[in-house]
Amino acid sequence: MNRLLKKSSVIIKQAFIALGLCCVDLPVAVAQIDSLSENYSQPKYGFHHKVFRIEYVAPTVFMTYGLMSIKNPVVRSQVMNIKLELQRNHPKKFPVDDYSQYMATAAFLGLEYAGIPAKHNLKQRLFTGSVSHIIMGSVVNLMKQTMPVMRPDGSAQNSFPSGHTATAFVGAELLWQEYHDRSLWYGVAGYAVAAGTGFFRMYNNKHWLSDVAMGAGIGIMSTKIAYWMLPMLDKQKRIIPGNYLLVPTYDGKHSGISLLVNL
Repeated sequence: MNRLLKKSSVIIKQAFIALGLCCVDLPVAVAQIDSLSENYSQPKYGFHHKVFRIEYVAPTVFMTYGLMSIKNPVVRSQVMNIKLELQRNHPKKFPVDDYSQYMATAAFLGLEYAGIPAKHNLKQRLFTGSVSHIIMGSVVNLMKQTMPVMRPDGSAQNSFPSGHTATAFVGAELLWQEYHDRSLWYGVAGYAVAAGTGFFRMYNNKHWLSDVAMGAGIGIMSTKIAYWMLPMLDKQKRIIPGNYLLVPTYDGKHSGISLLVNL
């Protein structure tokens, strides 16, 4: 365990250095966002809203880093060094990531039944949960098919991006959106589990750091788009009849989400 913690600290440090390669202009970007947003007064989910714009910086940075890793030799070298550091004297695998990817989504759906009210009602949460997973799954599968990258363990050429990480960060952002107004710790816990999922995808030699970064960005961005689309649900007055349940699924190779409806 001590060895794992030591490795974690080293990898986290190197990961921040690597991510810094594509973040050098971030303060300028944020300043421009602040300047532009002062001239607008838009609805909460509008693209010109100040908070909306700033919140999109993080997933954009993650995805930019992921894309840079494909062609940029400096980033690729950093990704390889992190992989080698993780696999040095590697004792054994911890397949906890196969299950932790769903934990935040489960909390997003279940906390209300534990007596902790969510920000939106069940119909709205089913909408955002479904849309975010559909967007995430579509983007991840499309990129895996069109941008083949060999996994670190050489098992397949579908490493980029990490689907497990994308799923985990969808859940983390869903949890953040629904519960951070009640307590920041709900969102922090969700993102901690998602980050842990990404780390163990690398530790278990299934993904590169760039895969994890891209997956995180896709997961966060997919959920933010889903919440931006939420007003469409009320405008069209779409009603799902009867009893319904949103259930994450995993068959050992593929992950997804199922909507069960009792008509």
